[in-house]
Amino acid sequence: MTIRALALPPSGPEVDGWLAVLAAAGAADQPHLAPPSRVEVAGRLCVAPARGRAALWAADGGEGVAGLLLFTDEANRHTAYLDVLAVRPEARRRGIGTALWQRVREELLAQGRTSVATMIDLGGPGQAFAESLGFACVLPMAWYVQEVARRQPQQAGEPAAPGYELRAWHGLVADDWAGPVAKAHGAMEDAPTGDMDENIEPWTAERLHAAQRLILDRGGELTTVAAVTEAGEVAAYTELVLPDPGGPRALQYDTVVVPAHRGHGLGRAVKRRMLALAEQRYPALRQIATTVADENTPMRAVNEALGYRRERGAAYFQLKL
Repeated sequence: MTIRALALPPSGPEVDGWLAVLAAAGAADQPHLAPPSRVEVAGRLCVAPARGRAALWAADGGEGVAGLLLFTDEANRHTAYLDVLAVRPEARRRGIGTALWQRVREELLAQGRTSVATMIDLGGPGQAFAESLGFACVLPMAWYVQEVARRQPQQAGEPAAPGYELRAWHGLVADDWAGPVAKAHGAMEDAPTGDMDENIEPWTAERLHAAQRLILDRGGELTTVAAVTEAGEVAAYTELVLPDPGGPRALQYDTVVVPAHRGHGLGRAVKRRMLALAEQRYPALRQIATTVADENTPMRAVNEALGYRRERGAAYFQLKL
């Protein structure tokens, strides 16, 4: 068996092979989920990440793939994120996953990394394989999904609380609001992170726009909804990402309510306005998915009130090298 590193960006046939592995693995392990789209997979493989350097490997014969993100920000040069390690169901238990992992581990050690994390669905082959390598659960969470209903425009969304106004941006947040949104992002620092070995980098307008441009450059679309004050402060915001704008499933990214503005229902307000905008803009959209840490009781309560249901358990697993 040969494991080869892919040049960046990978070729069109290499992207197709990667997509085929992910589709086959997903059909076996999560048959209720829609298969990944080529737009999403090509975007992730061919556009360089904003926070680090990617490394990709594939098993000859198209039987398995692995992708690693090596962080390059100064606070996290000691760690990395295993974005994917997947093997076709019919090729499992033949050492392919172990061979892919060996190449990943060699790269981690060569780059001086002392830890690596990954996100895994609980109860499946991924968890068993990770635990066999020594990975341990550091942050239990779950996927939650909300079905998208087609409501009348007058029923969509809700006003913000008195003293707040709702604003929305499709694509990049407007330049004059990027700083306040980045400042509000700092409130995420009190969200549960378990025992993850990743340090929080300060958010700036430049970092916010870089993260948003990455979504757009990869072929996706982004909507941000914020509750703002008359003084120009962002009190709360939420982000919706469609990795494939024509696909049936979107991802709810960060939802933040600044501590000084909690207790006014702003989390529900920005999410409901976001949902209303998504219903109008994306006719093929059927579900919105998000992850919430088990410890994050307030956000789980907000999601439950909005109609999210628990879909499956997941967790961040981490290995110290």
